[in-house]
Amino acid sequence: MRIGITAGMGSAGGGAGSGTGASSTGGGAGSGRSAGGGSGTGAGSGAPRKRFAETTAELADYEKAGVELITVPELYGFDAVSRLGYVAAKTTRANLASGILQLYTRTPALLAMTAASLDDLSDGRFELGIGTSGPQVIEGFHGVPFDAPIGRTRETIEICRQVWRREPLTYTGRHYTVPLPPGQGTGLGKPLKLVDHPVRDRIPVTIAAIGPQNVALAAEIANGWQPPFYIPEKAADVWGAPLREGGAKRDPALGRLDVHIGVALAIGDDVHHLHEVTRPGRALYIGGMGARGRNFYNDLASRFGYPEAAQEIQDLYLAGQKKEAEAAVPEDLLVKTSLIGTEGHVRDRLSALAESGVTTVTVRPLAPDHAGRVRQVELLRALADDL
Repeated sequence: MRIGITAGMGSAGGGAGSGTGASSTGGGAGSGRSAGGGSGTGAGSGAPRKRFAETTAELADYEKAGVELITVPELYGFDAVSRLGYVAAKTTRANLASGILQLYTRTPALLAMTAASLDDLSDGRFELGIGTSGPQVIEGFHGVPFDAPIGRTRETIEICRQVWRREPLTYTGRHYTVPLPPGQGTGLGKPLKLVDHPVRDRIPVTIAAIGPQNVALAAEIANGWQPPFYIPEKAADVWGAPLREGGAKRDPALGRLDVHIGVALAIGDDVHHLHEVTRPGRALYIGGMGARGRNFYNDLASRFGYPEAAQEIQDLYLAGQKKEAEAAVPEDLLVKTSLIGTEGHVRDRLSALAESGVTTVTVRPLAPDHAGRVRQVELLRALADDL
């Protein structure tokens, strides 16, 4: 099992985050944000917020501790691409991933160029994480229509792979046509191929996805799939059918689907209280990350077996009662979507994750200082190696 972390996670001492690290998608949606958001040093600590460059300087220690993947999130804050280039210069071994880049904010060709550049800067260590986000971000922040998420995802990946192969780009789909045909522009466009030579012509692509159609698509054409939060005991009930459907059409050359989840991490005899650190993030996503009737995370919480709680959390959150919404998040949900507990408990949860098909775990280690966070990763690495 691969172990990952999120770059710029100086808040790992205990911010408001969900511990999802890379994913938190509107994925299926794919918003790609660590719900804690900032890079401060602790919840309520009053400590100054660390800048990205400060926390990135610590990444070499995580590489030594066994981290194999470093993800940089993007929602509607600082862009991920600039920071990924910085991380590439500060690391040597771990793979780097966008977590996630939102499809509607970049053309498919620009996504392909960006991924090829980051793969070059990192000597072939980049993984392209993409997702559609949701209407609130895409229409509310970027001002473009949120339409055809499944079709756009498929066509974007097909275009990216054509660009990476350095073929003259010609593509006719329902949502993208390249070059732009006469009547839709000047008529002067012509097929072009990437000027530079990519390190790889098959850069791994991970789709952040929740809904059955998008999950099936990930299982069919992507290298990886990233759900926003994950309960291994319920995963087959929620996603088993679309994973089988997509897997039946999967090109064997893609290899096994990398199932990539994010969790908060704390291993010890007196850490149960740290579940409270994840409560605000869960409430934010289940209650407030989307409109009533169009919240992918709320729907997922219901499908995981918490429909009444999901409704209550949303009602409270949308009414402006955020603390009450946080209190309504079931502790059982917090426990099952994290790796917080004794060594034996975490070992059991890791086994359950592996048995359900999880292959990559991005963690948000909860400890008061950098040395403590690195130690948490070392403990997890040892447990994962014993599976």
